[in-house]
Amino acid sequence: MTITTTNNGNDVVALRVQQQNLEPKRSIGNGTGIEDLDDDGKPRRTGSTLTASAHIITVVIGSGVLSLPWCIAQLGWVIGPIALAIFAYITFYTSSLLADCYRYPDPSSGKRNYNYSEAVGTFLGQRMKMACGIIQYVNLFGYSVAYTITGVVSMVAIYKASCFNKRGSGNASCTISNIPFMIGFGICEVILSQIPNINELTLLSTIATLMSFTYSSIGVLLSINKIAKGNTGKTTLTGVEIGPGFSAADKVWSTLTAIGDIELAFSFSLVLIEIQDTMKGPAENKRMKIANLISVTTTTVFYALCGCLGYAAYGNDAPGNMISGVYDPMWLVVLANVCIVVHLVGAYQVFNQPLYATIESWSSKKWENSKFINHDYSVSIPGFKNKKCHINMFKIVWRSCYVIVVTLLAMALPFFNDILGFLGATGYWPLSIYFPIAMYISRKEIKKYSLKWIVLQSLSGFCLICSIAAACGAVRGISKSLANSPFKAKS
Repeated sequence: MTITTTNNGNDVVALRVQQQNLEPKRSIGNGTGIEDLDDDGKPRRTGSTLTASAHIITVVIGSGVLSLPWCIAQLGWVIGPIALAIFAYITFYTSSLLADCYRYPDPSSGKRNYNYSEAVGTFLGQRMKMACGIIQYVNLFGYSVAYTITGVVSMVAIYKASCFNKRGSGNASCTISNIPFMIGFGICEVILSQIPNINELTLLSTIATLMSFTYSSIGVLLSINKIAKGNTGKTTLTGVEIGPGFSAADKVWSTLTAIGDIELAFSFSLVLIEIQDTMKGPAENKRMKIANLISVTTTTVFYALCGCLGYAAYGNDAPGNMISGVYDPMWLVVLANVCIVVHLVGAYQVFNQPLYATIESWSSKKWENSKFINHDYSVSIPGFKNKKCHINMFKIVWRSCYVIVVTLLAMALPFFNDILGFLGATGYWPLSIYFPIAMYISRKEIKKYSLKWIVLQSLSGFCLICSIAAACGAVRGISKSLANSPFKAKS
């Protein structure tokens, strides 16, 4: 390093030597030095509006879209599309509020909040941070269970399509237990769970996003094909009609469950801060709002197409999963189900990375001297010169155990719509509505009982009522489903 001197040459020498001593300590280990680090000392973030949009779409267009024809069937032509539009706008609005909470106090250049609960703690205090963390991670766990169930439903559909092709459509011998498929899905997730963090999921997330567009488009095409053939079901302005085998109470409960499903379809706030933390700065909030707009607009268009065209095709008898149980044309249905499985494999990882990171960070601080938790073993990758992967035994053990527990619970609860409704009801209001609004009020110092405060609290109250009602409907459906013996679901 060249040292130049001036009238205060000693100060310059000391400063240059200090910089030289600091640089190796801040290096991320690839020999490129300080320029590879962000302003907070972490590896430089490279995410963009497009990558953030891909992550969000991967999370949003998932199992929720498959139940939308059923939701519209319960709500009818009037309330169904209106509910989709209302929750789309509310979600976009509150996610934009949340984007400004990534940094503090200045939303463009302040101190970073690395995850959702940390942002809540910064603006609302430690008690709220703990409450947010519990709700967030319980929901992440629940989504893992729901995604496992949904992925297995599609895997079984692929098997049955192959079986029907060999033995004839509707052959009773093609009925099979879901459990072997759940075990296979779990093994795949155990392997993928070793991906270090959400920054390394861009490729998987991009593939998953393409898959979601593909199977959603196939669902739309199947509905259009059924409509074109004229073989459609009966539709009404108010949805499924009360009659023999479907009482007024059933109508109320199914309507509430449908609202929960729609809420779930727009739930992505619980990983929004973590996704924003992958974006290059400064002013991540501005690009994140654009990503929110792109994602919500895209998903709403797909939701409207899938939900409304699916209802037009299948009518009041629309299935809980718009693709499962359909086998014509067989090759297209198989392709759709393959895409669903690939997408859910990726979405499962995007959802769980925040949970993985939190547990591992806490454990590392709690047992900082433990080699089992904190020591990484470098292993050379065959066929790649100077390329090594880092293996951490604690990550391997705990992430594998987590996936195993999720898989076992999915085996015990192999029902679809009610799980989705319950997750949407319990997670949507606190994570997508309450916390973003409360943090916005705190950040802007909005006076209590002012007009803006009343409007924001009214919005929060409306969504709370919807969530409570939906939770009640989902609990009823789950209790009815539990009447069947667990671990014995067949398709």
